[in-house]
Amino acid sequence: MAEYPGLSSDAFRHPLDRQAEAALRSVPGFDIVARKFVELLYERPQYVYLMGNAIQVGPRQYSTLYQLFRECVRALDVEPMPSLFVAQNPAVNSYSLGEDRPCLVINTGALELLDEAEVRTVIAHELGHIKCGHTTLNQMAAWAMTTAALVGELTLGIGTMVSSGLVYAFYEWRRMAELSCDRAALLVTDDWRLVMQTMMRVAGGSRKFAHEISLQEFERQAEAYHSLDQDGLNQIYKFLLYNGTPGAMLSHPFPVERLQYLKQWAASEEYAAIKRGNYRRRTTEGAVDVSSSAADSDVERLRRELAELQQELQRLRRP
Repeated sequence: MAEYPGLSSDAFRHPLDRQAEAALRSVPGFDIVARKFVELLYERPQYVYLMGNAIQVGPRQYSTLYQLFRECVRALDVEPMPSLFVAQNPAVNSYSLGEDRPCLVINTGALELLDEAEVRTVIAHELGHIKCGHTTLNQMAAWAMTTAALVGELTLGIGTMVSSGLVYAFYEWRRMAELSCDRAALLVTDDWRLVMQTMMRVAGGSRKFAHEISLQEFERQAEAYHSLDQDGLNQIYKFLLYNGTPGAMLSHPFPVERLQYLKQWAASEEYAAIKRGNYRRRTTEGAVDVSSSAADSDVERLRRELAELQQELQRLRRP
């Protein structure tokens, strides 16, 4: 397996990811959402939850999984080394969170469906999120959307700032961020077919009928999907599928679209140069820069803010 010492996320980050993040940061309300999120719902509670309700992977706990994880961490030169957890959940899914104490979580549903090479691909993809500094933005997106949907314009005093434009911008960025992480998986595996096979399995794979699905047929499906654009009405439908009501918005691009992006990059000189060792080295990584007391560990201050939040929510419940 190739390794990329000192690799910067800028070496492989997709330009659409960069553009979408810049657009997100320019939307009114982003700075306020960032400050409130970091102050009140930072990563520590989620780490505590995982420590209490999932299995932490290590040399003597899921040892094979731990070795795969270590290989991917070394390949992408991810620092500090994240923690890996296995969560009991039948959904074929994985996710990453945290920056000061980054974590990667993979569901048992994914472990049951995927083979070892595919699990490595999933791990590399999630490490791509950590490497690119996506994790805090991802959590902010989920929190901001939930806040906007549940308590409208009153909760925490940010309701008027969490505009529909900000919600749309968060979703658009989340989708584009996936393209960067597909590239991270490709760097680790050096096999775009394996990366796409993993996506295909996640999209609709079955362990029982695994021998009856074909990546070649999935590529043909992707070509047929893109040919639908010849009808202008289908383009409208695609837009609405991605950008419907907030509850129905899609957080990931369709796998058939990701396939095309990844194939193009796998054949590019940019990818070939990275494989030869000619790539940007890191200085500082991370996507979120929030000044203020984001890392304040004063327990009393946190308790006071949570108490104020609870009082506000109680006030909103009163008739």
